[in-house]
Amino acid sequence: MSSIPAELKYTASHEWIRKEEDGTYTIGITEHAQELLGDMVYVELPEVGEEVSAGDDIAVAESVKAASDVYSPLSGEIMAVNESLDDSPELVNSDAFGDGWFFRIKPTDLAELDDVLDADAYQEVIDDE
Repeated sequence: MSSIPAELKYTASHEWIRKEEDGTYTIGITEHAQELLGDMVYVELPEVGEEVSAGDDIAVAESVKAASDVYSPLSGEIMAVNESLDDSPELVNSDAFGDGWFFRIKPTDLAELDDVLDADAYQEVIDDE
């Protein structure tokens, strides 16, 4: 059973979203997603400064089982990427909601947050799979 922290928001494509104090949002893949993929062997991250739109596939999580696109849940500018994943992609497996984050984005349209899921709605997505 995967944990689903109540303080985070989620997408149906298994990304999590956390608001930071500086107004940026941190994005990663959920514990459920990393469990489905298995042991991470490589993570491809977006470029800092890149402008993205909500729904764009901007990163790749590659595991021993498969490679999976990671989508941006928000439009905006990539402000930071987790460079630790270059040398240690297994951080996604060991701490999906912490040290295994993928990127931080400065959103340009906060109304897009109306389209993300709370923890209960995300649990329903998992239950329906």
